[in-house]
Amino acid sequence: MFEELKNKKKLIVGTKQALKALKEDKAETLFIAKDAEKHVIRTIEDEAKKRKIQIVYAESMKKLGKACGINISAATAVILK
Repeated sequence: MFEELKNKKKLIVGTKQALKALKEDKAETLFIAKDAEKHVIRTIEDEAKKRKIQIVYAESMKKLGKACGINISAATAVILK
């Protein structure tokens, strides 16, 4: 599933933007890095569970960033509907 991330045209990387997409009911799938700090991802993870959005856990922030086609680490990413 991670291979297709960078090919997605409707991809948001970053916790603030991802949380906004969830709250606006625009998110299809949420990706969370397992090594992201809990206080950073707790709110977005709770919001996704509340809205019954699929959550996929990435091995690390570095791998999630790379899967998104960026050269920096990413705690979260969202594929939009």
